[in-house]
Amino acid sequence: MSKPICAISTPNGVGGIAVIRVSGDGAAACVDRIFRARKEGDNVSSQRSHTVKLGSIIDLENAQTELDEVVVTRFCAPHSYTGEEVVEIACHGSVYIQQRIVQLLLQSGCTMARAGEFTQRAFLNGRLDLSQAEGVADLISSTSAAGNRLTMRQMKGGVSNEIRALRDQLMHLSTLLELELDFSEEDVLFADRNELAALTTKIEQRIDQLTKSFAVGNAIKNGIPVAIVGQTNVGKSTLLNALVGEERALVSEIHGTTRDTLEDLLVINGLLFRFIDTAGIRETQDVVEQMGIDRSYQTISKAQIVLWIIDGSHHDASADRIAKQIRTHASASRILPVLNKADKIAKGERVGVMEQYRQEGMEQPIFISAKSGENLDALKLMLVQIAQIPDLSKADTYLTNLRHYEAFMNAQEALRRFHSNMSQNLSSDLLAEDLRACLEHLGEVTGQITSSDILQNIFSHFCIGK
Repeated sequence: MSKPICAISTPNGVGGIAVIRVSGDGAAACVDRIFRARKEGDNVSSQRSHTVKLGSIIDLENAQTELDEVVVTRFCAPHSYTGEEVVEIACHGSVYIQQRIVQLLLQSGCTMARAGEFTQRAFLNGRLDLSQAEGVADLISSTSAAGNRLTMRQMKGGVSNEIRALRDQLMHLSTLLELELDFSEEDVLFADRNELAALTTKIEQRIDQLTKSFAVGNAIKNGIPVAIVGQTNVGKSTLLNALVGEERALVSEIHGTTRDTLEDLLVINGLLFRFIDTAGIRETQDVVEQMGIDRSYQTISKAQIVLWIIDGSHHDASADRIAKQIRTHASASRILPVLNKADKIAKGERVGVMEQYRQEGMEQPIFISAKSGENLDALKLMLVQIAQIPDLSKADTYLTNLRHYEAFMNAQEALRRFHSNMSQNLSSDLLAEDLRACLEHLGEVTGQITSSDILQNIFSHFCIGK
């Protein structure tokens, strides 16, 4: 028996309508105590599943007082989101009406839902596995078309299907090894060692592909990190403001204005980019400014793309030294040279300026003007091309969740131990232990093997009402 819970499932604030969800044994009976259907004698408890009924919410203390006209939808167990009896009340979006309906539901026998409790009940009732439940939270918070596609795939079981296939193969192999333990005195081998090595190598290769997919999946989910770097007063903050369309960064002619990193998000062609404005790089005796420059180098090393901003209107003698430092810290990043302040350069002079930078070994630069907006669209297009995000319309699976990534890494490590132990002709019980460890790590992703602490941590990050 699950006591009915209730919560407002729509965002806080005033809107056209709001939805209040009730789930648990006796949910319909709780709603019946505060609901009067248009048709006399009708009630929610006798309502067929997946149907709606029009009526009014009445005050428990005064049955003649109507609070609001509402539409009630009933979902009978187990054919509901949570797998329990669920009733959803669609009322008008007044904050007072929403809160008052919740108060009446609490008085009629419901308890207030905790954050993520509806989805947690769906998991506990077998309607979703744990990776699908986490996909629900990611789908709610997705901010780009690419992120939406990935989280929809996860919510529909993309990761779960991969794990199910891997676990089925591993379970078969593990069973054969376990049989060998039962017949250890007869020295019988049920699992051919060459076949065992080939199959586990194939499984490990697939797990390796999935762990590597996290780099793409995480970038799509959280934003592709783009560091905006360069010397002081080359227009880095102006470019950030121009890209996001608002005055996010302080712009001044005084050198060293930016002392820390500043981030903002922008969706370009369905991809989420995370732009990070950094402190200008130069020689300084200012301790605080130097701390900001050190953070600039840290940002460069972690970025997927580095926008190296250069004042194209004049060549600074110290630019070569700074260029070397940027290249050193951006060893794992793609550097895009951006010649800013094109509005100060005659078009006839630009070819010569670009040729000068090409001779210095720089990649093909692009001329822009952060101030006037010249070539910003071309820069955005180049960012999309450089990001090299694969075609997400295909059925490939990408990991987007750090918890899943860690579990797959641990599973991969268990298989490596397995291969090492098998190459040393160790006993079947040690080999079986490695396979069991791999199975357990994969089971952590879908929730087949988990703890109450992990569940509490996962669902506590959900919004209330979901």
